[in-house]
Amino acid sequence: MKNNSIKILIGVLIILIFIAGGILAYKIVNDKQKNTATVSENITEENDVLVAEVKKKELKTFTGTDRPIAVMIDNHNQAWPQSGLNKAYMVYEIIVEGGETRLMALFKGVDIEEIGPVRSARHYFLDYAMENDAIYVHFGWSPQAKSDITKYSIHNINGISEDGTTFWRTNKKSAPHNAMTSTEKILQSAKNKNYRTTSDKKSVLQYTTDEVTLDNGEEATTVIIPHSDLQTVKYEYDSQNKVYKRYARNKEQTDLQTGETLTAKNIIITMCDNQDISDSDNKGRQTIKNIGTYDGYYITNGKAIKIKCTKESRESQTVYKDLEGNEIEVNDGNTWINICPTNANIEITGNNQTPNTNTTTNSQVQ
Repeated sequence: MKNNSIKILIGVLIILIFIAGGILAYKIVNDKQKNTATVSENITEENDVLVAEVKKKELKTFTGTDRPIAVMIDNHNQAWPQSGLNKAYMVYEIIVEGGETRLMALFKGVDIEEIGPVRSARHYFLDYAMENDAIYVHFGWSPQAKSDITKYSIHNINGISEDGTTFWRTNKKSAPHNAMTSTEKILQSAKNKNYRTTSDKKSVLQYTTDEVTLDNGEEATTVIIPHSDLQTVKYEYDSQNKVYKRYARNKEQTDLQTGETLTAKNIIITMCDNQDISDSDNKGRQTIKNIGTYDGYYITNGKAIKIKCTKESRESQTVYKDLEGNEIEVNDGNTWINICPTNANIEITGNNQTPNTNTTTNSQVQ
């Protein structure tokens, strides 16, 4: 009887051990699964954060391998309003004959249905087309531009010699202020001419996704740039949208198709002299002295700093540095580059401030 009791006790103990072992094994496996799930969730969360950070850091202004397209845009008051300028990542404004200015708008990787009015080439705009590795689009040319396009083997599309499909005349304006084009037609013409439509050249400007605030800069809510007695440009800061609204000759600039106000995230001013060209045409055509180092300003987010603008040759990229010698970082957004005379009376003011004017001639830094 005693032996039977011992055997039963041992059997119960064995059963209890098996049950305890099963419970322990289940707990270990369950905890392991929970830990694995937690680790997996943590990894997923970390990956989501990393992906979000990568997306956050991606530039919007200058991306991809599409080759830039540089289009000469008419800036006569009879050409206003123009089409497509708000879609350009960079716009150069430089004086031409008669005190007028002309624009060169750069597009990259965008589809624009109407750009213009397109006007004729001037030779010094080629310097900036070359430094951006851009296909140069124009409607006619000055003798100097025609010569330099051949000399530098510039990939160009000239409306005067096109077959009538790349450009068209809009009935909303009068000639010669009504020649229009599109990125689709430009790219088709470029392919027909066997031009490269991709580029690996880096941007002229050093864009950053981190917000550039120019904390040590001066207040710049209004910027006035007199290119000539005829053409004065004004930029007014829109603090809500953190962009500058553009005005010319006291008129707000808008887009022909959308009616939107023309705006700039960044403004760069380069101060270098222009002069008349003495040629047989006697039309008062201009040239500019842009090789060397010149004074200028970088303006963004309601602030301005003085900079130095250096271009070593016609083909080389312009380098923009602060007064400490550091290449400036530029906000991720579109940029207007205004090239004006060294003695231009530039006014940069903040709210309720006396204008800070540039009234003295800035000499070239050799």
